[in-house]
Amino acid sequence: MTSAKTTINLYNTLTRTKEPLCPLDDNNVRMYVCGPTVYDFAHIGNARPVIVFDVLFRLLRHLYGADQVTYVRNITDVDDKINARAVRDFPDLPLNEAIRRVTEKTAAQFIADSEALGCLRPNHQPRATDFVAPRTDGKPDMISLIATLIGKGNAYEANGEVLFEVTSMPDYGKLSGRNLADNLAGARIAVDAHKKNPADFVLWKQSSADEPGWDSPWGRGRPGWHIECSAMSAAFLGEVFDIHGGGLDLIFPHHENELAQSRCAHGTRAMANIWMHNGFLQVEGQKMSKSLSNFITINDLLETTKFGGQKWHGRVLRLAMLTTHYRQPIDWTADRLFECRSLLYDWNMAAHDAPTQPVPAELLAALCEDLNTSGTITILHALAKSVNAAATYTAKVEAAGRLRAALELIGLYEEQNSDVLLRQEVRDGPGEHAITEMVTARLYALNAKDFATADNIRNELSEQGIALMDYKDSETGERRTKWEIKR
Repeated sequence: MTSAKTTINLYNTLTRTKEPLCPLDDNNVRMYVCGPTVYDFAHIGNARPVIVFDVLFRLLRHLYGADQVTYVRNITDVDDKINARAVRDFPDLPLNEAIRRVTEKTAAQFIADSEALGCLRPNHQPRATDFVAPRTDGKPDMISLIATLIGKGNAYEANGEVLFEVTSMPDYGKLSGRNLADNLAGARIAVDAHKKNPADFVLWKQSSADEPGWDSPWGRGRPGWHIECSAMSAAFLGEVFDIHGGGLDLIFPHHENELAQSRCAHGTRAMANIWMHNGFLQVEGQKMSKSLSNFITINDLLETTKFGGQKWHGRVLRLAMLTTHYRQPIDWTADRLFECRSLLYDWNMAAHDAPTQPVPAELLAALCEDLNTSGTITILHALAKSVNAAATYTAKVEAAGRLRAALELIGLYEEQNSDVLLRQEVRDGPGEHAITEMVTARLYALNAKDFATADNIRNELSEQGIALMDYKDSETGERRTKWEIKR
């Protein structure tokens, strides 16, 4: 474990500056990340915060110790979209039972997909429905938080709803950088007569007989979206904690409203000291949309050939996500995945079975500078090159161990046989991209004088009807290979 005095600098959305992380308690660094609403399988955009904040979780564990970090990622299992899905999929079941059927399946799939992406399980993954009503263990719950907000004058009951009064918080809008007038223009909230202010948002709403509901002082109903995370974060991390993360799209209204509720309910100066947000994702240059037929789930990528004509190993998807800095937009392309698969294969083979060395200082420095995972790619290239360039066996083993440590820290080392797992798609039948990948890997092996690997790749392609022809580039003199299908 590295000294906890190592500084991590993170961009704080709240202050618009990069700040050093100064944990409230070095023995319990606390992070909350908004998880999925499990009305359907998670799409590839949902994978970005899962992967980004897993890297941060790993970094924190490395610096402070695995037992000194608490990571909470919630599961939202009460939502109008879930209700609609339950009615569609289980029309013959009572609604509450149908909802549970839907959310158990989709939540389990989300957890399985996350682990396939090489992500560690958070310390806690609470479900929203378990924190609606007062609990026997005394942990914070939504109904009690709402009652507190009413008692403090920050919320009011009107027309069967409980609403948060935004003007009751003097600096409402600070996180999103919008003043109240801007929020009114952009909130897309119906201007209902029972609201004191059009921007006031729902904490509790009535439920009809065919909607899920809980008994409360304000009648049978269900919580608004924002109050869920305020209750669950407080339940596991306390009233103020270190880091709150999520996607850029959550800054307003979700995180803005979370922050307002929590601060007002607890009477604190902050909800989280640092707010982090990852950028948007598009697919092949376009916004992901079902109407454009480019809507891709994580499971589609892992289990089907819908994207790039291949099934993709989870670690390949992980690397592809980390090649762009987390705060920047990312374009999800098949070419990116093919390139990352070649890189990951090369790195894992170079590091395979080597005794782990200390994490290279240069890689740790990159991660500590606002999770600069894109900058680590160059470092990983150099580490892999140092393995191939090592003059002695001892030096080679040491270099391979440094590479392995680097890959392990960011979740890119495959413990099992890299060749089988990272290239299993190729063995199912080579496409043009897959063949090119294998030819490139063979050239790496030849240049590293790893003739056994090079021969294995040639033989494998030959068995699949692919012939290779080596030649020298007429201008550079470098070794080249072309291929053709045997006739």
